[in-house]
Amino acid sequence: MARPGQTTLRLLGVAASLAAVALLAGCGGSSNPSITVYNGQHQELTNRLVDAFEKESGMSVKLRSSDSLVLANQLAQEGDSSPADVFIAENSPELVTLEEKGLLAPLSDSIREQVPARVQSPGGRWAGIALRPIGLVYDPKKVAPSELPRSILDLADPKWKGKVALAPLDSDFPPVVGAVIATRGKKAAADWLAGLKRNSKVYQDYEGALAAVNRGDVDVSIINQYYWYRLQRELGKSAMKSKLHYFAAPDPGSIANVSGAAVLAASKKRDEAERFVRFLVSPTGQRILARSDDYEYPVRPGLAANSVLPPLASVPHSTPSVATQADNELAARLISQAGFV
Repeated sequence: MARPGQTTLRLLGVAASLAAVALLAGCGGSSNPSITVYNGQHQELTNRLVDAFEKESGMSVKLRSSDSLVLANQLAQEGDSSPADVFIAENSPELVTLEEKGLLAPLSDSIREQVPARVQSPGGRWAGIALRPIGLVYDPKKVAPSELPRSILDLADPKWKGKVALAPLDSDFPPVVGAVIATRGKKAAADWLAGLKRNSKVYQDYEGALAAVNRGDVDVSIINQYYWYRLQRELGKSAMKSKLHYFAAPDPGSIANVSGAAVLAASKKRDEAERFVRFLVSPTGQRILARSDDYEYPVRPGLAANSVLPPLASVPHSTPSVATQADNELAARLISQAGFV
């Protein structure tokens, strides 16, 4: 029988069935040490990181890639029998949940000391590898800067009826709801979602919602910042009719989501698994992430992000501690109860 949180996340439809999870074998001979990585991050970026790690280490990496929430549920089901050695999560709540279930191994100090404390588990069982600020994309022909909402909670106001493009079933949306829960409480989050339900035009994912705003179909949308820069790369600067707005900290709309990595407690290859996680937070791994067209920010201090991005210090955002405490399962239930499923 499925656990309540798992059932709700399936209802959210954030990914296809587990049978669709892709198994991609890394290069290297059969005599080489090998590890299995469950990857919930963006496939292209992880492929680059794996390729560089294999060349540097001589090890072989097998990837199982799918939606981060789906993989977290699979790891919870597999428990001690999981073949996974490492889990890369798109958002930190998945890691928090697995840590609470006792499924993550302690990371060595040689890994933890390479990233700031605010982007790693207080219990020392996972480390952040990338930051992904939330933003509000808007059509400047429809919304003047003076008319932009001061808080993400304002989007539930009746004056935004029919003007919000929302992707409530995108796996990046539950952490936003989790941030509202963490800062304002469950009732406030439920009321906010009810208002969004009345005001929103629903899209399948963040890409679709962003495209709708950029076309001029809808006024505003909640997205992760990097989606806007990806669309700009695809269409060209002249085709970008939308702009980005950021909510000031400590508004729940100002969170910077954390992608992170952990070693599974069930792994029989912890030394090799730790070597891979150590690579992800190393200068080499973080430079690969920073220079990629994924448009996420590295967590390692002193490393600049892709030159297309504004410096992180210039982007209003709150410390990721709010995101790391978000409750994805409660957020998923509230999204469902609001009628989005």
